[in-house]
Amino acid sequence: MNMHQNARLTPKGRELLIARLVRGERPSDVACAMGISIRTVYKWRKRYREEGLAGLLDRSSKPARRPTRTPVRIEAEVIRLRRERRIMDRIADETGVSRATVGRILARHGLNRWRDLEPAKPVVRYERDEPGDLIHIDIKKLGKFTRTGHRITGDPQQGKSRGIGWEFVHVCVDDHSRLGFSQVLKSERKEEAVAFLHAAVDWYRKLGIRVARVMTDNGSCYRSRAFAKTCAALGLKHIRTKPYTPKTNGKAERFIQSSLREWAYGRAYQTSEQRKAELTHWLHHYNWHRPHAGIQRKPPISRSGLDVNNLMRLHN
Repeated sequence: MNMHQNARLTPKGRELLIARLVRGERPSDVACAMGISIRTVYKWRKRYREEGLAGLLDRSSKPARRPTRTPVRIEAEVIRLRRERRIMDRIADETGVSRATVGRILARHGLNRWRDLEPAKPVVRYERDEPGDLIHIDIKKLGKFTRTGHRITGDPQQGKSRGIGWEFVHVCVDDHSRLGFSQVLKSERKEEAVAFLHAAVDWYRKLGIRVARVMTDNGSCYRSRAFAKTCAALGLKHIRTKPYTPKTNGKAERFIQSSLREWAYGRAYQTSEQRKAELTHWLHHYNWHRPHAGIQRKPPISRSGLDVNNLMRLHN
């Protein structure tokens, strides 16, 4: 409840007012003691007598009558025409009201934007039954630097490392367990994509997980013959996302967001090499210790099907 900064009475204060009147105090004395007018005392006493304690609550300031409001019949016609994809000027001409009035009616009903007319597409969520059934792969480009960047310093000029180039973070996440693997490579070409796929499959294999399928977007490195031959050699079924639909590969996209927020931009690095060296430590934290909201706030390793207490084998 938003009270005026100079308000003397709250609902609790009104109850105290009524309590003093019930005890036999005179209305004028109550008004003087509580710093309000005698008319205010009479107003709340009347409401209490008519409605009880419910009468002491705040009422809406909405007027009971609005003589100048657009008739319900015309307002319904405006909504009908809008649902037929009519523009505001056309609706104004057909209903005889101003364009501004049409805009206010549509805004009140949440139909002033074209996208509001489209039905919301249902969110389709899926999760594979076993670790390794499907892994998601994607790439994120990051700039190299030789000094702390402007994201940390706040100075867009002082933190620039000009002409130093880019590096590419290849990421992979298991659909069922959310176990993540990542490497910083020199490019996003097919050679690096193939090498990363080999490294990812080997990393999961060391955890006892056999990869059966891999999902990627439609980047040129993933459409190459070299990548297709590698998938065939490893016995993987390659699934590509629908064009311009990144949410299909949403688990990889979400993993990238987490890695950027918590690793790449999570602390002040002096150089990009220092950031690269920190990736291994962050991945261990992500997989073994970080609660994951998508799996009931458990760490990804808990869904790997492994004996997580066998540290000698898993951390060798």
